Amino acid sequence: MSLSDTAITLERFNESHLGGVTALYNDPAVTRQVLQMPYQSVEVWRKRLEADNERAVKLVALHQGAVVGHLGLEQFSRVRRSHAGSFGMGVAPAWQGKGVGSKLLAAALDVADNWMNLHRVELSVYSDNEAAISLYRKFGFETEGLFRDYAVRDGVWVDTLSMARLRRTPKAG
Repeated sequence: MSLSDTAITLERFNESHLGGVTALYNDPAVTRQVLQMPYQSVEVWRKRLEADNERAVKLVALHQGAVVGHLGLEQFSRVRRSHAGSFGMGVAPAWQGKGVGSKLLAAALDVADNWMNLHRVELSVYSDNEAAISLYRKFGFETEGLFRDYAVRDGVWVDTLSMARLRRTPKAG
C-alpha cells in the first residue's frame, strides 16, 4: 500500500487524536526511534496538547481517521533564537517508507518557511536511523555534528546526529 493507493490527510493535532497519538508512540518500534519513554499515558499527551501556542505546529497524518503519523514543530521562544525551531516526528511502522513522513515534513516546512519565517529548522536523530536520515536529507537537512552516547536505547548508549536546514532567502535589491 502506498500513498498513491490510499488517502492520507493531515490535520492539526486535537483532542480527538489523543488515543491514536498515544498508541503511535507506545508502539515499541516507534518508541525505539524517538526520545519518548515507553508506556506513556493519554494524560501525558493531553498535557502536551494543552500547552498549545502559536509558536508550535502539531500535525497528525490520518488514514481513514486513524493516526498513522505525528509531527510537532516548535519555534524557539528566546529572542535571539526565534529565527529557529526544531521538530520531532513518528510514523507507524506499517506506514514507514510510504510517503507519510514526507507529507508531514513538507507541510511543517511550508508553515516554517511561509508563516513562521524560520531561517533554521533543526533536529536530532539516532545515527543508525538511516531511513529518517535519508528523509531529512531529501528535504535539505545537513548533518552538523555527532552526539556520542546521547541517549540510552535497549539498555545501551547510542549516538545521535544533529541536523539542520537553513532557508536561504534571496536578497532584495
